[in-house]
Amino acid sequence: MRVPLSWLREYVDLPATETGRDVQAKLVDGGLEVETVEQLGAGLKGPLVVGKVLTIEELEGFKKPIRFCTVDVGQANGTGEPQEIVCGARNFAVGDKVVVVLPGAVLPGDFAIAARKTYGRTSHGMICSSDELGMGPDTTGGIIVLPPEHEVGTDAIALLELVDEVLDIAVTANRGDCLSMRGVARETAIAYGLPLRDPALLDVPAPNSYGYPVKVADPIGCDRFTARTVTGLDPEARSPIWLQRRLQKAGMRPISLAVDITNYVMIELGQPLHAYDRSLVDGPVGVRRAEPGELLTTLDGTRRKLDAADLVITDNRGPIGLAGVMGGANTEIADSVTDPETGEVKGTTEVVIEAAHFDAVAIARTARRHKLSSEASKRFERGVDPQAAAAAAQRTVDLLVLLAGGTAEAGVTEIVSPSAPRTISMRADHPDRVAGIEYGRETVVRRLQEVGCDAYGQDELVVTVPSWRPDLTEPNDLAEEVIRLEGYANLPSTLPKPPAGRGLTERQRLHRRVGRALAGAGFTEAPSYPFVAESVFDQLGLDAGDANRSVVKLVNPLSDEEPALRTTLLPGLLATLRRNDGRGSHDLALFETGLVFHPSATPGVAARLPVDRRPTDDEIAALNAVLPVQPRHVGAVIAGAREQAGWWGKGRPADWADAIEAARTVAREAGLELAVEQGQYGPWHPGRCAELYVFVEGVKTLAGYAGELHPRVVKAFGLPARSCAMELDLDVIERASEGTVQAPSISTFPVATQDVALVVDAQVPAAAVENALSAGAGELLESIRLFDVYSGEQVGEGKKSLAYALRFRAADRTLTVEEATAARDAAVARAAEATGAVLRGA
Repeated sequence: MRVPLSWLREYVDLPATETGRDVQAKLVDGGLEVETVEQLGAGLKGPLVVGKVLTIEELEGFKKPIRFCTVDVGQANGTGEPQEIVCGARNFAVGDKVVVVLPGAVLPGDFAIAARKTYGRTSHGMICSSDELGMGPDTTGGIIVLPPEHEVGTDAIALLELVDEVLDIAVTANRGDCLSMRGVARETAIAYGLPLRDPALLDVPAPNSYGYPVKVADPIGCDRFTARTVTGLDPEARSPIWLQRRLQKAGMRPISLAVDITNYVMIELGQPLHAYDRSLVDGPVGVRRAEPGELLTTLDGTRRKLDAADLVITDNRGPIGLAGVMGGANTEIADSVTDPETGEVKGTTEVVIEAAHFDAVAIARTARRHKLSSEASKRFERGVDPQAAAAAAQRTVDLLVLLAGGTAEAGVTEIVSPSAPRTISMRADHPDRVAGIEYGRETVVRRLQEVGCDAYGQDELVVTVPSWRPDLTEPNDLAEEVIRLEGYANLPSTLPKPPAGRGLTERQRLHRRVGRALAGAGFTEAPSYPFVAESVFDQLGLDAGDANRSVVKLVNPLSDEEPALRTTLLPGLLATLRRNDGRGSHDLALFETGLVFHPSATPGVAARLPVDRRPTDDEIAALNAVLPVQPRHVGAVIAGAREQAGWWGKGRPADWADAIEAARTVAREAGLELAVEQGQYGPWHPGRCAELYVFVEGVKTLAGYAGELHPRVVKAFGLPARSCAMELDLDVIERASEGTVQAPSISTFPVATQDVALVVDAQVPAAAVENALSAGAGELLESIRLFDVYSGEQVGEGKKSLAYALRFRAADRTLTVEEATAARDAAVARAAEATGAVLRGA
């Protein structure tokens, strides 16, 4: 909503020193979003005057028509002599009054005017168009031709109201009243504590039986319809400059006098109106729903096929307008036309004025159905004051009589569906309780009265809501009005005080620790949408009977291409990896924690839980029973360099071991050590895939997989070569955890280190040897680390050597060499038994 400050001052006596910025600050404090304050005429400098065209000489020999004119500008040029001006426009003639800018002036855009030679003549100034003066929307597209009554030499800056400030307000959906000067003026008056001159307070004649006939067949869609008739309009009458300028400042194009007046009243009062050419209306005006398949050509020239839900205005022939959206072309106000033979001017001389109130939902759906948003539909969608219809019709009649020389017929038609004022019961201290500050009953009542409410009662208020505020429907709405008018800035800042003993659960703490640990290890969190296409499981290489292929499908998916919920985090992570790699980021380490979804073991339809009370335990249990199983997983993908090259070395590419280490990082946050075994599953390379196990209540349980992705998966997803990934079930990790992670006790006794190199068959996994050594070493073993892998002639064909560093320590004593050696030998013996390992060099 564009609000010219000069127009606003007509309804509120603002101090003369108040600028648009000052008003903006006040309205913003009151809750209106004033986006900008446009300074019209900024930098404009005269002389800019009214001139009269005396002569026009057509210059020949140029590619486009050029005219050399003499213009009388009175004494504005200091000499009183005619001003010589070169102009290329064609829409003016000798005797016309025009706007002339003289040398020394500056137009908007810092365009300085000086005498200059052009087209073989010297032009002393310009004859101006509306675009050159920054006047806003215009239909002429040429020179401004003024009415003949304006005197030569008159200051055109004041005449055309070129200097002004315009507030641009972003009106929210609940404040339809502020899509009018009346509504913004009311807010301004409240903000300044000044009285409002309400433009809707007019003397309106009572309805009578001899007004224009109207039949409303749908009183729900149209609960109020006012019709007035004006005859004897002068078809040559044009909108005065002040009316055109106000429309332009408000962002609308002047069209014709009758249309301009209806647009002006709509902006002024917020009530959309429509004027029909009475000579083109056949019989009574009706309001009904459209018949399926009916056709209507609207004012924009589009032929529209109507829907049965559309609300239409009709006459005896059928639809003549889309109610509340746009009128029909078959009853359009006609432009004046001069008969070339008789010189008679023909045009619309009688109009029927419609001021109605339509259902907001019906208008909104019609506008969207036809993709036809208009100034009228924007207002009806947000709520129009139904009580303003009669005043808007009267204001339109008064302006037509004043400006077009018309005569208002005595007949007044007004059809109203019975309705009662809306009342709301509210405790007087309810705004205090909402805001956390004490306003008191007097302040609450005063603020509600300022917005137009009537409030009665002491501790319990009965508030009657004004007709122009349909958004006020419950006590919280009234509380908001009090709070915003008292000032949001005056609300105290109070930190919430959570009750003692509550906070994050252990599950939530684990999830946060996992995220922090992976971020600390160099991974970047990359959440993705939980929607997948079932074809992605083929890309992942899952077997036909794999449990992850059983998905939960959405009834109303965001995309028909991805109708299922994910059963693994890999599709989203791999897509993110591909997208970032394609955009030039080749060294990547990404992770995500999130829910995956598996169908419930007992499929069914979830019951709707009540909203007026807390559901019972049985109702919640029944709901949970049919919901999908939703475990939380953590996944990670790695590609490119894991360690960057530099002066410190060559760097290192990411490999399967980094994926396993990421899984171990997650497990350590739960106080667990993963059991790593060689495995084979869907998307992972069969020779570089690890199965990751934990013990849940003593039972060895699969928690996830890690390793290098299969080349077919890399190709299917368009990933970098040798990409790696891991995925763990965090719920399994949580169940295996023994609760809060305890810090390890630090022994004060020295460590005893024993190195051992074992020769095993090449296909024996290093993890199996490590597990055997750990089991055999006993409780004295503090840690074990693989530090070398060797294969070659010294160990024989088909063999490999694995070298481990074993650290032994006791909590209560210094270990002897014999004790450490005995523990090492026990570990070697267990490895030999489990894996066939032989001590290298033995």
